Amino acid sequence: MTEQRMQPAHWHAQTAEQVRLALEVPVDGLNAEQVSRRLKEYGANVLTGSKPRPMWVRLLAQFNNTLIYVLMVAVLVTAVLGHWLDAGVIFAVVLFQGIIGFIQEGRAEQALVAIRHLLAPRAMVMRAGERKQINASELVPGDILLLEPGDRIAADVRLDQLHGLMVDESMLTGESVSVEKTLDAQAAETALGDRFCLAYSGTLVSAGTGRGVVVATGERSEIGRISGLLETVSVLQTPLTLQMKQFARFLSLVIVLAGALVFLAGWQFGDRPFPELFMAVVALTVSAIPEGLPAILTITLAIGVQRMANRKAVVRRMPVIETLGAVSVICSDKTGTLTRNEMMVAAVVLDGQVYPVTGDGYAAEGRIGDATSGAPPAALLQAVAQAALLCNDARLEHRGEHAKVLGDPMEGALLVLAAKAGLEASSYLTQWPRQDEVPFDAALRYMATLNHDHHGHARILVKGAPEQVMALCGSALDNQGASVPLYLQRWQQNIDQLAAQGLRVLALAGASPADMSGVLNVEQLGDQLQLLGVVGLLDPPRQEAMEAIAECHLAGIRVKMITGDHALTARAIAERLGLRNTGEVATGQDIDALDDEQLLELAQRVDVFARTSPEHKLRLVQALQSAQGVVAMTGDGVNDAPALKRADVGIAMGHKGSAAAREASDIVLLDDNFATLAAAVREGRTVYTNLKKAISFLLPINGGEASSLIVALLLGLALPITALQILWVNLVGSVVLAMGLAFEPAEPDVMHKPPRRSAESLLDAFLVWRIVLVSMLFLGGIFASFQWALQAGLGEAAARTLAVNTLVAMEVFYLFSVRYLDSASLTLRGILGTPAVWIVIALIVLLQWLFTYTSFMQGLFITASLNASALMIAPLAGVMVLLILELEKRIRRA
Repeated sequence: MTEQRMQPAHWHAQTAEQVRLALEVPVDGLNAEQVSRRLKEYGANVLTGSKPRPMWVRLLAQFNNTLIYVLMVAVLVTAVLGHWLDAGVIFAVVLFQGIIGFIQEGRAEQALVAIRHLLAPRAMVMRAGERKQINASELVPGDILLLEPGDRIAADVRLDQLHGLMVDESMLTGESVSVEKTLDAQAAETALGDRFCLAYSGTLVSAGTGRGVVVATGERSEIGRISGLLETVSVLQTPLTLQMKQFARFLSLVIVLAGALVFLAGWQFGDRPFPELFMAVVALTVSAIPEGLPAILTITLAIGVQRMANRKAVVRRMPVIETLGAVSVICSDKTGTLTRNEMMVAAVVLDGQVYPVTGDGYAAEGRIGDATSGAPPAALLQAVAQAALLCNDARLEHRGEHAKVLGDPMEGALLVLAAKAGLEASSYLTQWPRQDEVPFDAALRYMATLNHDHHGHARILVKGAPEQVMALCGSALDNQGASVPLYLQRWQQNIDQLAAQGLRVLALAGASPADMSGVLNVEQLGDQLQLLGVVGLLDPPRQEAMEAIAECHLAGIRVKMITGDHALTARAIAERLGLRNTGEVATGQDIDALDDEQLLELAQRVDVFARTSPEHKLRLVQALQSAQGVVAMTGDGVNDAPALKRADVGIAMGHKGSAAAREASDIVLLDDNFATLAAAVREGRTVYTNLKKAISFLLPINGGEASSLIVALLLGLALPITALQILWVNLVGSVVLAMGLAFEPAEPDVMHKPPRRSAESLLDAFLVWRIVLVSMLFLGGIFASFQWALQAGLGEAAARTLAVNTLVAMEVFYLFSVRYLDSASLTLRGILGTPAVWIVIALIVLLQWLFTYTSFMQGLFITASLNASALMIAPLAGVMVLLILELEKRIRRA
């Protein structure tokens, strides 16, 4: 068997006999020698994958930052000059930030491990004429694999025998209903979800039995191909990460140039000793770098993580919260996310009249008929409900407010229909026990039961594919329960009408047998059956998903549905959900025919995509990203994992989603609800707004500190604040106060604005102006308080202590101003603030008291106690800053 024969173009396009010949499969299965040879040739039936990065590499990567390089140079030179305390404190700051980043780093590579666990551990095969149970890893191409209910299929198989085989392929295709398998070959271009003669590795046998020839194992299987696709997908950096890197490079360049110029000027024109001059430049560097920014960034994101956890959304990569605020397109899977992943009867056809059915999934609440159709005829509805309940092998298990179907989901939906029609399942099944049955079979395409009521009455009840059931019927029942001729054309019109709405259609029939032998004979059914009615089923949309989609549209976010289900079903659900542009549905075949440029145009125009494979989903995400879109992708199956990893925000379902999808994602929705995603977008926008406020708060503080040092160095004056005192302000005072901004609530119109551009700069014109203005105000306050204290004879230590307290007091009053960047802060709402604001103010007052009056802090930071009259300078300077900024806001709004 050659490699060429091992990998023909399409296994599903060949007959079972052709596959046997291609793989040289003996009638009684492979022998031990053949298995050994093929195992050496093709390897074990496992997914290998690539090794994750070692922990030490991940840790070192956290220090790959321009600002960190600048600080490390300062640490090295400061240590050489013998200032060990300064060097130790700066190094501790660097180390702390690196450890925080290491702890919070995402682990999307674990998706590969999760996929490997999906392979079945054991498999039943036919080898050398004997049934054997082997480890799944020992399967080879050409093995004959035997399938039974409950088996997780261990390799890709071309079926050659089956009996009512149904396979749950939702993890690969997203289709919510188990697929009925057949033996017939399909066209070569057939989509993955329509290859009915193949069974795929990792999928689950839900009913029936089967046998087939293994055609692909390990990396060559469909699930292996997805695993390989995952390894090639790169994780994009979040907009905030890119913005922070650009900002760090720009700020580092400015700091290094400013420090070099000040050093040269001081060396050339000043009279300071070299060590003193260099330590002053170190102080300048430390003052200009916003050391507190990474901390407040982490804190703000962590608060967002907690808020989202309260909304049942678990965040696996913290920076992605902010990315949610920039999302412009949400690509959502259908099954289980936009829909409930619970089949429901949506319409019943009785005597040619369509009656809509309301309700929510498997809940029994709901009604049959509406104002347009009227109430259904009671006798006919009871006959349909009887067939739905008795010709049924499923059971509903109630757990609190929720119900779970044990068995086929469509049969579960029929049980709910019977309950809505007024039949109580447990008592009715006791009254009408089953005597005999014809189980569902792929060849027959229907199921039949014989039931009796202990009073000499019996009923034959049948459900199945409409064309098969109607072929067994000689008549139908009318509204009065009387037998009338079966008008096939009229019934077919009703069936086509339901199918055009994307509904799955079943027909129900019944008869009262003359023969009371208690045996159901298929051959004797003939045309004695009466057609009772037809039902249309669908996986119903979530009501909260409809509301969330409307909110997303209001926020300028496009919502696109990408599903493996059929085009008609996808369109019907999209219309019910309120998606835009539902008139055009693109399929996987359409995508295959397009190059990247054509796909870009299609991806922007169309909102509904059906019959898609993992490659299609990945190409769609990449196309939307190439149009400068920030894309969020939701999914729950293994087939979604590559696109989840590639998307700017990958969102997996926590309840019904696969482990592979969860591990490839950035966020996991514990309630599998699209509405939770809309709430997460709101939280993401709030986080970004609060981060912008924090940056507007922190950078002017650094600007004021750096300006005061530059002025002192150029004028030959004593430094108003030392390097260690600057670190105290930046890492303690500023961070504590900025924490109050991290708790700011969402603005009322946060979801009424369009998404921000992903390329939007952190430093816009307004922020630059605000930094310059507030820096100058802080410069004036620091120097005025320092010089006043020196003139008052308080000494250099006390003067610096007053300068630090004045700086912190100006920060406190600036905090009230920055909470409302564009509106007045001197209002009742502005003054009252939030509980978080007053807590951080109380904390900073306590910290500054310790800084000023405790002997330990005085020895560490070279500070001195201040009397009350001197200390009053600090709040007066803060009030002046607030009043000037309020005046600036009024002038800017005028």
